[in-house]
Amino acid sequence: MQLYIDYFQQHLFAASILVAIFSLLIGSFLNVVIHRLPIMMQKEWDNELTGEIEGETYNLMTPASQCPNCQHVIRWYENIPLISYFLLLRAKCSNCKTGIPIRYPLVELLSALISIPIVYSFGFNTLTFYVLVFSWILIALTFIDLDHFLLPDKLTLPLLWMGLLLNTQNTFTSIESAVYGAAAGYSSLWIIYWAFKLTTGKEGMGYGDFKLLAALGAWMGITALPIIILLSSISAVMLAIIFAALKIQQLDKPIPFGPYLTIAGFISLLWGSELTAAYLRLLL
Repeated sequence: MQLYIDYFQQHLFAASILVAIFSLLIGSFLNVVIHRLPIMMQKEWDNELTGEIEGETYNLMTPASQCPNCQHVIRWYENIPLISYFLLLRAKCSNCKTGIPIRYPLVELLSALISIPIVYSFGFNTLTFYVLVFSWILIALTFIDLDHFLLPDKLTLPLLWMGLLLNTQNTFTSIESAVYGAAAGYSSLWIIYWAFKLTTGKEGMGYGDFKLLAALGAWMGITALPIIILLSSISAVMLAIIFAALKIQQLDKPIPFGPYLTIAGFISLLWGSELTAAYLRLLL
């Protein structure tokens, strides 16, 4: 086993291919998380309101995946990342021929593609695994927020605690910086939220955004927050203008802020120090 590990540590191209294939499989599971987690949460809220547990067991494992139109149970060979969608099923249910959204292979492909710069940035080691888990959670949060304007505590809070625990060993930053980063990340958006609400009477963002930025601060420390906030804000404004110009979405319509935070957080973890240095050089 050590021989294989040594080989992949010395040959990062081969390592990136191996990790990308593994990430494709994780991407298939992320599709399940993105689809089912909001439904699970809604069922929990409904049960709390009624005080009763209704319906069959519904979680990330049960029931088996099926076509939402005809309830055809997805067979294992119909769930092979990318291959099943494009070659076997040709983007349609094998039973009723209803179209399957392109979202599913895109999530799988995104999971694989982002793993490549991670391997080249961190090597083939346990640190890369931590960053992969970080990125997989960000992908799930991104698409859930796009669909439901929701950043579930079931994902943001474990991400936060994971960052704090890893940094007790100074994995990405010192534990002091991680704690300060978590506190500052949460409080900074909380202050902006209340300033905007008191000024306009509207809610500009949700508490999930506070927790997500707190989690990013826990991973990268307080010094990473300025670049994360800057990148997320710039990307949000630019895409809002582009969407308005293309008539995809009007400027007065609400947009989820979580995806911009996840993009900025991923970029910052991989290249934050370089971007910060470049930004400081530009200012000076």
